[in-house]
Amino acid sequence: MIEIHKLVRSKRRTLSLVVETDGTLTVRAPLQMKEADIRRFIQAKADWIKRKQARVRNEALAPRQYQYVDGETFWYLGVEIPLRLVRNQKPALVMDGVFRLAKSAQPKAESVFTAWYRKQARRVLTERVSYFARNHDLKPGKLRISSARTRWGSCSAKGTLSFTWRLVMAPPEVIDYVVVHELCHLKEMNHSKTFWERVEAILPDYKRRRKWLKNHGKFLVL
Repeated sequence: MIEIHKLVRSKRRTLSLVVETDGTLTVRAPLQMKEADIRRFIQAKADWIKRKQARVRNEALAPRQYQYVDGETFWYLGVEIPLRLVRNQKPALVMDGVFRLAKSAQPKAESVFTAWYRKQARRVLTERVSYFARNHDLKPGKLRISSARTRWGSCSAKGTLSFTWRLVMAPPEVIDYVVVHELCHLKEMNHSKTFWERVEAILPDYKRRRKWLKNHGKFLVL
């Protein structure tokens, strides 16, 4: 049953439905219209209402468009960290509990942030790959940091592990899931039952970590 979040009666002759920007449904009805008639009308429009609500909610969840101004927040290791613009600073971007960006670098802020994230990604991922490889007798080849937008990681036939720098925006436990996922491809170059058993043997709760990435991954962008 479609839920009516707000019913407004007035001296109008027709019934109208409004899906608000937060996905709630407002119904505007004539003063004397019976509730049963209102319900029948809503039921007849149920498919339209559901499509409209889904579209509105998806738009609300769309990745933000950054302006690189004071107060905006940026993901790093699963935490949204606020940005502060400062006058004179070298390097142009530092993070010490908050992101501090030199005002002179604001016009090229996206490239400055990207360079910072790439540097952090190489540091973090090198450490996590080394940790899991060492503890599970896995021998990866080179580690590569990419700018991929649709793949979090990959493993080549030669054992080269590639990870997008965007991964460092995710929580550490999610980073570990992607690292383990790719390391397990060194043994199983597929997504067979055996592959997932290898992943689960290292991370018994990998499904929870994978779900976080599925639900939040689209926000990990600049």
